[in-house]
Amino acid sequence: MNVAARKQPPTVRLRRLAAEIRALRHGAGLTREDVAERTHMNPATLWRLETARARPQRRTLLGLLDVYGVTDPERRAELVDLAKDAGQLGWLQAYEDQLPDEYSTYISFESEAQSVRNYESLFVPGLLQTEAYARAVTAGLLPDGTEAEVERRVEARLRRQESISKAEPLKVWAILDESVLHRKVGGAAVMHDQLQHLAKLTKLPNITVQVLPYEVGAHPGMYGAFAVMSFPDPADSDLVYIENRVNALFLERDTDIASYTDLFEHLRAAALNPAASVRLITRAAEQD
Repeated sequence: MNVAARKQPPTVRLRRLAAEIRALRHGAGLTREDVAERTHMNPATLWRLETARARPQRRTLLGLLDVYGVTDPERRAELVDLAKDAGQLGWLQAYEDQLPDEYSTYISFESEAQSVRNYESLFVPGLLQTEAYARAVTAGLLPDGTEAEVERRVEARLRRQESISKAEPLKVWAILDESVLHRKVGGAAVMHDQLQHLAKLTKLPNITVQVLPYEVGAHPGMYGAFAVMSFPDPADSDLVYIENRVNALFLERDTDIASYTDLFEHLRAAALNPAASVRLITRAAEQD
């Protein structure tokens, strides 16, 4: 059996297909080694399919369905269609070969999410950034990047922001450490515009911003930023994203999702309420 090499980030549909393939194997009571003996597929290849690191060709998928005893024509057609749609990237297709794999993957999932709960301790979340602020942040994070590289990432970030103003907009609940309001990214003028923009965005029904004030002191969010994404289809479980300079992690285990969901709720309770947060953001803008 052949598998198409993945040259693009996974989508929510590919993640769902991987979960379906994994569940069917478990339901058939087979190990990856069992499947390898029956199909001559390398167990490592099957692992890639079951973890959304590769998309199966139609022939490969049908062969697995035969092994797993899936004979219902409608069920088989449903999974084949899911595999066919799993590679659709939309606008990201034009950028994904110029962005880090983990970032492309995050954008792919975010573009299909219904809501994002985001905690940031150092800068304004990408979905809520002005163009000038985004450019300053990107240049700061990529000190060795060329001007062209910085601009492409800024373009991609601005395209991401279309998700908060589309017909069925992405719901964003952002919690920011107060230090985010005072770090003059790009200088005083850029920061002033960014804070005004942030306050304006909170008037949208799908955008909620809270600020975690200095007075809170030490808190569990000090481990670092994270995002929890939820999706429209109940079949697609939540996904947690955390990153640092050298890598990024997508957490899918129920225990990890529960841990970060509880953490977000803890931070939300400790933060200023949305109205008080907007007042603090506005005061910070006036000081710049």
